[in-house]
Amino acid sequence: MKRMLASAICALLPLMAKGAAPALIPIQAFVEEEQYSNPQISPDGKHLAVTVRVPQGARTVPMLSFFSLPGMKLESTVRMPPFIVPAMYYWTNNTRVVVEQAKEYGSREAPRLNGEIVATDYDGTHQIYMHGYQMLMLSKQNARYGNDWAYATVVGLPEPRNGHVYIASYPWDREYSALYDFDSRNAIRKLVTDLPSPNADFVLHADDTPAYATATDQQGRFQLWRFDAATAKWSIDEQSKGTRLVPAAFGADGKEFIGYYSENGGPSKLIRQNVATGQRKTVAEDASASMGGLMYDSGGNLPIGAFTRSGRPRAIYIEPSHPDAILHRDLSAQFPDANVVLHSATADGNTVLALVHSDRDPGVVYLYDRKTNKADLLLTYQAAIDPDAMAPRLPVSYTARDGLRIDGYLTMPQAKGEGKPPLILIPHGGPHGVSDGWYFDNDAQFLASRGYAVLQVNYRGSGGRGDRFQHAGYRQWGDKIMDDLVDGVQWAVGQGKVDGTRMCVYGASFGGYAAMMLAAREPDLFKCAVGYAGVYDLPLLYKRDESILEERISNTYKRWIGEDSAELARNSPARRAASIKAGVLLIHGGKDERALKENAFRMKEALEKAGHPPEWYYVDYEGHGFYDTANKAEVYQRMETFFAKYLGKPE
Repeated sequence: MKRMLASAICALLPLMAKGAAPALIPIQAFVEEEQYSNPQISPDGKHLAVTVRVPQGARTVPMLSFFSLPGMKLESTVRMPPFIVPAMYYWTNNTRVVVEQAKEYGSREAPRLNGEIVATDYDGTHQIYMHGYQMLMLSKQNARYGNDWAYATVVGLPEPRNGHVYIASYPWDREYSALYDFDSRNAIRKLVTDLPSPNADFVLHADDTPAYATATDQQGRFQLWRFDAATAKWSIDEQSKGTRLVPAAFGADGKEFIGYYSENGGPSKLIRQNVATGQRKTVAEDASASMGGLMYDSGGNLPIGAFTRSGRPRAIYIEPSHPDAILHRDLSAQFPDANVVLHSATADGNTVLALVHSDRDPGVVYLYDRKTNKADLLLTYQAAIDPDAMAPRLPVSYTARDGLRIDGYLTMPQAKGEGKPPLILIPHGGPHGVSDGWYFDNDAQFLASRGYAVLQVNYRGSGGRGDRFQHAGYRQWGDKIMDDLVDGVQWAVGQGKVDGTRMCVYGASFGGYAAMMLAAREPDLFKCAVGYAGVYDLPLLYKRDESILEERISNTYKRWIGEDSAELARNSPARRAASIKAGVLLIHGGKDERALKENAFRMKEALEKAGHPPEWYYVDYEGHGFYDTANKAEVYQRMETFFAKYLGKPE
């Protein structure tokens, strides 16, 4: 099998750079977003649902399209209202798909589920509105249920697929979660269970009965709920301080589940636990971080492995003799410089969609046939990206000044001269619960293509290393988090690979905050700083409407940054503009709801008052990150010119 796969597909996906450095790659190659994403094959293997970016006005818009297989003939495209996109979709039988809708707020923020769920046949017919705040207007079941003033998400599908789907609904104005059994053919719903806590993640037994739910209270404390089938009631399963148990999936007999377990706020291990006795066994762990996502069998129900998340991710098999684990291992051997994900499969498991992606390739999808042992190239996510021309992303680790280990990635440009390249630091957004990973990164690859080394670090407060590491960043936005970033830069310079006299910092969202804060705190370290959609005056984070949802958001910010006015001022870059010597470029959208536009204007005015006016790119109709293709290209063009101005063009 390995030899056949190697001859069939390895030549189609070169993942290692060879030969001389390529010519300058056009900005457009990095501006073009994934043409395809999230392919899902129908249970009978006859059709494919996939998100396709379609030109619409000045931008490309993600739309759900259906193709017949194997010829990839377009059957239909589901068009949604402006800024509404397909977040996820599920085949409920061979012809019908349920679609979770989400609203876009900006390219630097993932679309947010808006509670609307629709269903359609693959040919675009029999579209119905199943859940959402427009039930009275759009649903045939409007008189029965009324409007759903709630968020919602799909929890699971019964097997075999019979048209039904389990959906969790979370009212906007109540501390409440409900689980429903929906019939996707007519939108009729039946309440399965509910509990008095919002945004609960329900976990079902293999027979689709409730088992557990995880949630957080008003103050953000983790809760584990257990369902008692005898009484049909939920109760909180008390856990000791610093301990977190998150059940994920059950085996067929219901006696054991696979889940995540952490102690003392540390990284989560993958465990197998007996429901009756509570006895647990570690089945996979990563010494440096929490375990990542599960690998399921072709049926989508049985966990057969999981991926690590630190450094370069790798697969750990918990059912190594399972046929799908063997298939994954064999496919992975054909792509030693990439990772393989068994993304979707037919009901009989004979046809599998295999996603192959890496630090240098956004991803390609192969259609693998078990019977013929053949794999055919099906989709290329970003066709304009040549993996051979991209730079490797090297996992790095260093010790911060207080002894804490910090991990990250260094993307080195392909050699163009004998000198050391300038360095650009990119702090990630979030900041909490988010982290940079090994896979393809547009910003890092664009800057590396221009000859810059790029450093990205998962400073304290980042996700992926447990609660203790994340909480270590609370109320440290302007202090220890900045220390971690500075220590990372100094570590990189100390390795002798980059030019420590030519360095800049660039970031989006919290990364924009960090760029300005570092420029103020370390005026002699960086030659320039770019803030994109950043927060620069922390009190503006509390500028929100009053509601139960907003109260939770407010409580989150209280944990993250506190309420002390002096502390907020000290940690606001807009209040420290007089200390900044570096050249500054500010990029912002007028419709940004995450980092209100007042942030950019206050930062700009403060710099002007200090006699140090910034370069400025403001687009009134854009949000938290720009969508229009021309505007995205302009962002990269301005950054390219800006960095060359302060760092000189790399050799």
